[in-house]
Amino acid sequence: MHQPFYKNLVTGEYHLPWTRLHALKDYYGMVKVLEDFPAIHQTFNLVPSMMLQIQEYAQGAAADPFLRLALKPAEELTEDEQSFVLRYFFQANVEHLVRRFPRYGELYDAWIASEKNPSRARPFFPPSTLRDLQVLSQLAWFDEEFLANDTEAIELVRKSRDYSHDDQDLMGCKQLEILNRIVPVYRDFAARGQIEISTTPFYHPILPLLCDTDIAQVAHPGAPLPTPFRYPEDARHQIERARDYVVSLLGRPPAGLWPSEGSVSDAALTIVAEAGFQWAATDNGVLSQTLGHTADTTHTYRSYVWRQSGRELKLLFRDHYLSDLVGFVYSRMQPREAAAHLMDRIIENTAGILAEGRDALVPIILDGENAWEHYPLNGRPFLQDLYGRLSEDPRIEALTVSEALERTEPLPLDRIHPGSWINANFDVWIGYEEDNRAWELLLAARRTYDEAATAGPIPEDRRKVAWEELLIAEGSDWCWWYGPQHWSENREEFDQLYRAHLANVYQALDREVPAELGRPILRVEAAEFHEGPTEPISPTIDGQVTSYFEWMAAGHYRVDERSGAMHGNRPLIAGMHYGRDAANLYLRFDFRDNPEGTRLELTLESGSRSIYITRGAAQAEAPLEAAFDTILEVRVPLPAFGGGAHDAVRLQVSVWRDALPLDALPPSGWLAI
Repeated sequence: MHQPFYKNLVTGEYHLPWTRLHALKDYYGMVKVLEDFPAIHQTFNLVPSMMLQIQEYAQGAAADPFLRLALKPAEELTEDEQSFVLRYFFQANVEHLVRRFPRYGELYDAWIASEKNPSRARPFFPPSTLRDLQVLSQLAWFDEEFLANDTEAIELVRKSRDYSHDDQDLMGCKQLEILNRIVPVYRDFAARGQIEISTTPFYHPILPLLCDTDIAQVAHPGAPLPTPFRYPEDARHQIERARDYVVSLLGRPPAGLWPSEGSVSDAALTIVAEAGFQWAATDNGVLSQTLGHTADTTHTYRSYVWRQSGRELKLLFRDHYLSDLVGFVYSRMQPREAAAHLMDRIIENTAGILAEGRDALVPIILDGENAWEHYPLNGRPFLQDLYGRLSEDPRIEALTVSEALERTEPLPLDRIHPGSWINANFDVWIGYEEDNRAWELLLAARRTYDEAATAGPIPEDRRKVAWEELLIAEGSDWCWWYGPQHWSENREEFDQLYRAHLANVYQALDREVPAELGRPILRVEAAEFHEGPTEPISPTIDGQVTSYFEWMAAGHYRVDERSGAMHGNRPLIAGMHYGRDAANLYLRFDFRDNPEGTRLELTLESGSRSIYITRGAAQAEAPLEAAFDTILEVRVPLPAFGGGAHDAVRLQVSVWRDALPLDALPPSGWLAI
């Protein structure tokens, strides 16, 4: 069970709602369903950074703008808030979550008919319709166990449309009820021995890469890699802290560790063993590379023990094929047929091993949340049918990992191939241009932290924030979305949040935030309009369009509003005009929203200058001259930047508030003028 850490520690806000939504839909019911199947023992892996967020939600203390707008009276939503609701509240599986509720399906069809354009859709979404969207977009994520047994939730579903503000309030209360059931259900089932709790390094980092990013060359020789990142002490901290957290949460230490994304190396396993863990698990693709030949079921269906330098750790290697059938294939089959198919495969795969007179240990390991929204009724009919078959078959026992390890004699391994459960390498997280740039920015922030510590005492509260933000930025989820392998409607939000975490490190240490953190790491593809100037201009720098002709001959650059937003919101800068006379470059910025309280960072190839926008004024660093009223106008003396009137100039513009990036122009790269 895992979600990225969506909270910005400085602003206190959650940038995306997925921890809460999956907590509503998956984490409680996935355990509770076992109540009817006491013979089924399972291992649940809880990532501490996810549980930390769930606890804050359960306490009602999470600042989540998505939840706030789901609960705000529809009549009071501003135009921007209406656009936000329309953009985000349809982000759900259309077949199994949206169309399960006929009214939600109607609203989705209206959104599609508007070409997902909030301005075009707004006439079809008056307050009463928006309120239906607010309620249904949340109910769609409610847990099956809750929808089937809670009378008030059942009534909300039965009402189906024309919801009231009281219904909104009730929906919010029901969310708190579900969220507050999660930790107790894990604690109760673990205490009775039906489930085992394992964990993952605290903020879900790729352990081998924290120890040494150059390890990626072993699985992928010749891959282009960033400047080496080598902080095994960070890996140790993430591991030990995760173990301590589970003790505080559940009252007992976890025996097992699922390394983030099944990522292992000898250096990582050494630290895991030293931290007191007894077992870990990864993929049988890693086993194949370790053994030097394909690991068939004979090799996969048993336990191993890794030993090096007096340390040891028991290992399991998941059956990649069976696990992926559950994760990606069975959702397209009828539940009974899918459960029967899995049982048949298990029996067939183990027949030869049993004929040899030994037991077969079959590890099936997959994400605890992502598969089920692709199944009818969140996968419950499939799981119930499967658990029933497993309970009734005398040949099979469903065991926790620790129970299984007690029943098997492990084979020794004196090394482990460095890799993950994805292709037995680390290509998802390193080696591509975006990934490597993310690692370079992380390394710069990590070095800044070390330098600040040696330069003088840092107030303890600020040092803790900087350290925590570094640990968060070390998580695997940010680089998951960089590079070509994965796509999400929220890639821009992940990019912005990663850079915000790094920016917070500098801010907490009272260091200047690097301007490059204001620019997307993603290679943004945005529809652009760029028209060059037709003749020299000499506007008055007063923050107003003094006359129609003042900027008429200027060049003009703008980014399409729908495709140019850095992190899912409208870009702040509507466009830029530019031109020159014999000695100066002139820039004009038009804004969609009030830029008061922001800092505009203007970077020309030979240097950067800041412009602070406050209360209808603009304070510029010398030698710039700037003024803001209805527009922002800037005069840039070209000689100060080493340029002449006929030289080509490349520039970048970024907008910051509270040391965090808001917008960039152009969205990526440089603008040549």
